Amino acid sequence: MKTKKIVFNLFLLFLALITVVPFIWMLLSSFATNQEIVRVDGGLFPTPTTFQNYVDVQEKFNFMRMFFNSLLISVAITAITIYSSALVGFVFAKFRFKGRNLLFGVVLSTMMLPWAVTIIPKYEMMMDFGWLDSYKALIIPAMVSGFGIFMFRQSISQISDEMLEAARVDGASDFFIFHKIILPMSRNTIASLAIFQFLWSWEDFLWPFLVINDEKKQLISVGLRMFNGQYGTDYGGLFAATSISIIPVIIVYIIFQKQFIAGVASGSGK
Repeated sequence: MKTKKIVFNLFLLFLALITVVPFIWMLLSSFATNQEIVRVDGGLFPTPTTFQNYVDVQEKFNFMRMFFNSLLISVAITAITIYSSALVGFVFAKFRFKGRNLLFGVVLSTMMLPWAVTIIPKYEMMMDFGWLDSYKALIIPAMVSGFGIFMFRQSISQISDEMLEAARVDGASDFFIFHKIILPMSRNTIASLAIFQFLWSWEDFLWPFLVINDEKKQLISVGLRMFNGQYGTDYGGLFAATSISIIPVIIVYIIFQKQFIAGVASGSGK
């Protein structure tokens, strides 16, 4: 039994190294020159070390503007998606109405469609609405998440109906119940969806690339391609910009990790 545990832990350590080593290499390479990065016999630690890549990031393109554009859009999409998913999930979980299961099946079916299939219809809708080159084209299509609705529906279904009925007997409205009972009891689900949705919004490239043409409104995920020139790639600058760009994702995970891990542990126990 002890031998199996040791082997299992070594296997997990091996998987962790596979995941972490490329990130460490990228971070260390952000302090190296391009000549050092492309050297075949180069080591893990750059020699010489330079901070010029971080200094030159802003000169390549309006890095800080795109960084805060991405931060604004990702936070807005995450907040709206969490609220809408929780509200719709509450309706599916605790309200009985005709066609509820059919409608929930339609919501689940949206999760099974490849995202690429919806690009052209969504783009034509944004063009018809006159929303191209605006933040509305980024935020509004992402306001509702089938995955988020599914998560909250499953989570809220486990909340006791008797508790909600007792609140109604005391005169509480459905909106009061939703904000004062459902949301506080769904902290783990909120944390999980916040991490996933923020990550998806932050790293999204294709959709912002299609609908945003104004560089002042563009996102950092698209801005990173500025380091790819016609005759070569500025690897040092790209690694430096990428290292900075992952900071918000790490911060979001640190903020929500306790509830996220608690939710995973709770789900595995059930």
